[in-house]
Amino acid sequence: MPNFVIDEDMPRSTAKLLVYSGYEAFDIRDHQLRAAPDNKIFQFPQSLQAVLITGDMGFSNSLKFPIGTHHGIMVAHFPNHISTQELNSRLLEAINALVEEDFPGNLIMIDPGKIRIRKKW
Repeated sequence: MPNFVIDEDMPRSTAKLLVYSGYEAFDIRDHQLRAAPDNKIFQFPQSLQAVLITGDMGFSNSLKFPIGTHHGIMVAHFPNHISTQELNSRLLEAINALVEEDFPGNLIMIDPGKIRIRKKW
């Protein structure tokens, strides 16, 4: 399974939960990238061959971050009122529902009750 990099707009507990669940996960905030521009944030998971997990819809822009040119971007698109525990639970559930081939180069949108994948050709 892939490694993950957690963007700063996700809960701190997301990386901890993924590590506890057997994944390798890194938090942007632990690597001096807090408030860094999107292009710097994007480069960090590429250097680790990791999937970026973010709530920032800007990373779903396939003109700026073309499908097939990265190790995977997962955008968690949940309502603001959802609890951290619920967000993490749904995110882990979605990750566990995917197979390894679903990640590299693809944009994965996680919405409540739905997973959409824009795949590279």
